Amino acid sequence: MDGLDTLKARFIAAVSAASDEAALEEVRLAALGKKGEISALMAGLGKMDPEARKAAGAQLNILKDEIDAALRAKKAALADAALNERLQAEWLDVTLPGRPRRMGTIHPVSQVMDELTAIFADMGFAVAEGPQVESDWYNFDALNIPPEHPARQEHDTFFMARAEGDNRPPHVLRTHTSPVQIRAMAAQGAPIRVIAPGRVYRMDMDQTHTPMFHQVEGLAIDRDISMANLKWTLEEFCRAFFKVPSVELRFRASHFPFTEPSAEVDIRCSWEGGQLKIGEGDKWMEILGSGMVHPKVLAAAGVDPTQWQGFAFGMGIDRIAMLKYGIPDLRAFFESDLRWLRHYGFAALDMPDLAGGLSR
Repeated sequence: MDGLDTLKARFIAAVSAASDEAALEEVRLAALGKKGEISALMAGLGKMDPEARKAAGAQLNILKDEIDAALRAKKAALADAALNERLQAEWLDVTLPGRPRRMGTIHPVSQVMDELTAIFADMGFAVAEGPQVESDWYNFDALNIPPEHPARQEHDTFFMARAEGDNRPPHVLRTHTSPVQIRAMAAQGAPIRVIAPGRVYRMDMDQTHTPMFHQVEGLAIDRDISMANLKWTLEEFCRAFFKVPSVELRFRASHFPFTEPSAEVDIRCSWEGGQLKIGEGDKWMEILGSGMVHPKVLAAAGVDPTQWQGFAFGMGIDRIAMLKYGIPDLRAFFESDLRWLRHYGFAALDMPDLAGGLSR
């Protein structure tokens, strides 16, 4: 068939000139589509004699394959060019610092536990732990809390159910972490310096109280510890925890069965504009209870009260978290509201320490 070389050259040139896939598709249809020129030539083979049809058919098949190969090669080249263009537009310098991404959140109670642990660890306090289900002896008797004390009544304490006929002393959900102090002294003796953070349980429920809450208690026993050491320890803690240059504490005489003398501790603050400011102003706010460990408590733990003495203190972790981070309602701590946690939560890998900072 005459003119096939010219037809081939024309379509190869058209393929090369196609600037995008749409233009390339037009060339394909013009050459190989149902109404294309090569398809029309193939359709005319039926009118030829057998010898001529055989020779022309072979030439047309070769032309068709060459045009098809050129189309495929051009399509691949256009795809490569598009990919390169996209890669240039989406280029990323992997040596740049990564964007911070939040990996979950730390609950404010857990954060404050870590904060106070870091502060007291800097002052030489170890962390002591104990069971949440305690015997009546550890929770009350060893702490000089007599049977007639109001704290031992059922409306304040969660008593564990006992089988009928079981006359053993009852077990309770611990009402404070003071039993941990007894266990620590019994196990380690004196001198000792520990804090005991953890969950405690009391029958109470309102905006500032829940049946389960968190408490930390501190204990320091040595031969010549005094209330002056207690005052310095609490001042250093408040200054570091609330991140203020100075604090002023006021000790008010009180009564706790396990300390003598006992004192409630207030901190100077102001509420200007509804915002709490620690260490300034003319207001006082109660934050904890404290005192010198009662000799009967030392004796119950196996420590000789004629040779050793020390102080103890206790505060609510949830309460000081509310004060520091402006959380208005204690009940929200336990409602499992993810929106609340996203607002008040802390970065999962941001561990508090005194050198790097306690909180965000």
